[in-house]
Amino acid sequence: MLKEIRPALVTFVALACLTGLVYPLAMTGIAQALFPAQASGSLIEQDGRVIGSTLIGQSFADAKYFHGRLSATTAPDPQDSSKTVPAPYNAAASGGSNLGPTSKALADRLAADVAAAKQENPSAPVPVDLVTTSGSGLDPEISPEAALFQVPRIAKVRNLPEAELRALVDSRIEGRDLGLFGEPRVNVLKLNLALDRLGQNRPRT
Repeated sequence: MLKEIRPALVTFVALACLTGLVYPLAMTGIAQALFPAQASGSLIEQDGRVIGSTLIGQSFADAKYFHGRLSATTAPDPQDSSKTVPAPYNAAASGGSNLGPTSKALADRLAADVAAAKQENPSAPVPVDLVTTSGSGLDPEISPEAALFQVPRIAKVRNLPEAELRALVDSRIEGRDLGLFGEPRVNVLKLNLALDRLGQNRPRT
């Protein structure tokens, strides 16, 4: 009996070591050698401190910054573990709101968000990605139209020329991957970092 079982056990152990240890370690080593930044999470550092990742969005509520796509992720309620509370960009609970087109709660929320956005920029149509949540809740990017829509608000708060901010947005637009896949987009974290640098580099009057 052992004679029949032994080849199966040897094959199992060999394949487990190959696919569960050797292959992952080899792929990790190759990735770290060829794409070290991406393999480490595409992290962004400032003054020696990690402030975010280009792959995961984060909340920018201050009016002086560009705002990202809304996030519907949640986390357990600290007061009652059987319930959840809003936790935008929670990477441990990636997902959408699951509210459908007939949901009154969704319709009411959309109407309120569109009205608030219109107050910021009455002369332009509200881009859909500024008032809808992404499927993952972690989207780090918005459309160029969504970024440009926010220019008047930021220009007013920061006392900067709108033309200068529009040029900044244009300079941060990323095109389709390989010229074919995806849509033009702007990474919100990178854009806000460039925005802060723009303010720091302006001559003082």
